[in-house]
Amino acid sequence: VNIVDLGLVYGMEVKDADDGTKKVEVKMTLTAQGCGMGASIATDARHKIMSLPGVSEADVDLVWDPPWTPQMISPEGRERLGID
Repeated sequence: VNIVDLGLVYGMEVKDADDGTKKVEVKMTLTAQGCGMGASIATDARHKIMSLPGVSEADVDLVWDPPWTPQMISPEGRERLGID
């Protein structure tokens, strides 16, 4: 299940850069603040965004408000995880 279907991505904004490319800003969270994979997941997300055509800059910020809960998982994610 991807981070979007898990409900970990809280927001994304795409802005025009001065050189005609795009800057992408993402706010995401983790299932728990103590998750040791946090930096790795954020770095992986940044690299995936940077690989998109026309993207010259990507910022991925980890945020903790609101706290993540399982209710944030999408219906598709719930189905794949066998929840409900």
